Amino acid sequence: PGRMYSMRIIAGSLKGRRLFTPKDRAIRPTSDRVRESLFSILGARVVDAQFLDLFCGVGACGIEAISRGAAHVTFVDESRESLRLVRQNLEKCGIAVQGMLVQGRIPEDLRDSMPPFHLIFADPPYAYTRYEALLAAIQEKGLLLPDGLVILETSRACVLPDCVSSLRKSDCRVYGDTALSFFS
Repeated sequence: PGRMYSMRIIAGSLKGRRLFTPKDRAIRPTSDRVRESLFSILGARVVDAQFLDLFCGVGACGIEAISRGAAHVTFVDESRESLRLVRQNLEKCGIAVQGMLVQGRIPEDLRDSMPPFHLIFADPPYAYTRYEALLAAIQEKGLLLPDGLVILETSRACVLPDCVSSLRKSDCRVYGDTALSFFS
């Protein structure tokens, strides 16, 4: 009750749909500008993709992926409130069958039983420091398909390693205080 709509889907089949967002600022959503840039970089890679949305917040990035043609999105967050909002947003957009919700700590609770993904997007809180452990877990659990891509959204000031196990940083783009780093 009393949920505000301030985020919207930028493009694709769900373009213009508004999403439920939390009243407080406990969840820091990816800005429309950064989301638009991310998906313009990904382009056709999103179509028919298996997409993993880590630290999913209200699900805006994963829902944007579905809107742009992703086959399925797995949403993972530690927060029950976040996942409740994701479920509401999936239902509101009529795409609940294309999403799976997983509650758990990242990277500890990432499952070996998850299928591998074409695209893995992670937008942890800016205070998060376990990027190496996250990338290592993605690799160890076989969560990324051979031609897949991991995208980490961080603060501009965050310094990430150039490689973790066989994942290498291939690109980094900065948008104001936000950086997107691409690993393959």
